[in-house]
Amino acid sequence: MTVNEDSFTNWKNREEIAESMIPIIGKLHRERDVTVLLHSRSLVNKSVVSILKAHRFARQIAGEELSVTETLPFLQALAALDLGPSQIDIGMLAATYRSDDRGLSVAEFTAEAVAGATGENKIECREGRDVVLYGFGRIGRLVARLLIEKAGSGNGLRLRAIVVRGGGDQDIIKRASLLRRDSIHGQFQGTITVDEANNKIIANGNEIQMIYADDPAAVDYTAYGIKDAILIDNTGKWRDREGLSKHLRPGIAKVVLTAPGKGDVPNVVHGVNHDMIKPDETILSCASCTTNAIVPPLKAMADEYGVRRGHVETVHSFTNDQNLLDNYHKAERRGRSAPLNMVITETGAASAVAKALPDLDAKITGSSIRVPVPDVSIAILSLQLERETTREEVLDYLRNVSLTSPLKRQIDFISAPDAVSSDFIGSRHASIVDAGATKVDGDNAILYLWYDNEFGYSCQVIRVVQYVSGVEYPTYPAPVA
Repeated sequence: MTVNEDSFTNWKNREEIAESMIPIIGKLHRERDVTVLLHSRSLVNKSVVSILKAHRFARQIAGEELSVTETLPFLQALAALDLGPSQIDIGMLAATYRSDDRGLSVAEFTAEAVAGATGENKIECREGRDVVLYGFGRIGRLVARLLIEKAGSGNGLRLRAIVVRGGGDQDIIKRASLLRRDSIHGQFQGTITVDEANNKIIANGNEIQMIYADDPAAVDYTAYGIKDAILIDNTGKWRDREGLSKHLRPGIAKVVLTAPGKGDVPNVVHGVNHDMIKPDETILSCASCTTNAIVPPLKAMADEYGVRRGHVETVHSFTNDQNLLDNYHKAERRGRSAPLNMVITETGAASAVAKALPDLDAKITGSSIRVPVPDVSIAILSLQLERETTREEVLDYLRNVSLTSPLKRQIDFISAPDAVSSDFIGSRHASIVDAGATKVDGDNAILYLWYDNEFGYSCQVIRVVQYVSGVEYPTYPAPVA
């Protein structure tokens, strides 16, 4: 047999193993509300090839490819346990098992590692939490996709309604079509039908009521059977407490804004300061996509090296706020054609750092350039550290942060030498460290941080909503603090 045939046979064997993993992963998710991860990447509803690619990606982070032959036994061990709702990272199970010298079997080690999710310790499945979307633009539709994807066993978040301004003929059909097909993020993974008579979109079995209203005060959500819901405002029309309080109508318990909040509205970056949300807080903000991209790595660097001062320059994809062709715009420069120009503009991300990291005693400045790409941006974070270090030390540290720390869902790491912006479309991390572009000279460090300013940010929004709704389940093995 030739070498090529050996490689092909090996590939077919791995395909077969990955194929056998899919029903186990699906059953754990549907029946027990368990999300199986591989180095923070969900394996739920993934294809054979996607599972194999997730295993291969581990090579870029950990230095060697992770094999499905290594992770399958851990998945089988999980299936044999009495698990409660949780997130379990089989990549981390395999990695920690390698370094364990006690001679435990895979089943014994797995049972010990996830003990907090089994038996008397496990969280019991609870009734799902209603969610309402106010607005249905770029972020709203991606958040809707994520909510539908995460419906799982029905015990988590449930998208019940979408509120939009009244449209013309076939309004709901056109909006359903925009949910079904996206020029950047591709086709919706599932089926979508429209009940035009009752103004409902049915997506993967989830009935979503379309509500037409020009004013938040005009809606009584209880009339649609909605109760104790979290409303996600992705219009950006109201940003202070007074304006957002208009949403606190019958049926709505909390309001989450997908833009930087003003005044005393808490700006939350999941993974950094989400645990500071007060239980009785009814209004909060998820800050901006750029704030979510820079704050987690900034916190990581401050924790390890200390930060004296910094500057962030964001090279940002254009947005709906800009004009397609030159036309009047109330803001400076933004009236010029977005797909034809680089446009210097402002960013509030630097000032938002103080809200997310109040203990950071460092001045952070920032500016932004909009460029002619429709999605994915890069933040160039230049830092003066409190101690000298080396490029190798910083990269090793950030690689480990992306693998094992509490920030591993926020920070990703890539060492591919030819990575470009389109490679990060669909990334679920808030920020991806580009190892090849990183520069360190003594106490100066420059980090190049990619981020999908649409999808990655939407994932952060969902994480905040899961946390405040009480359905953010613990992750096992526990991240290293």
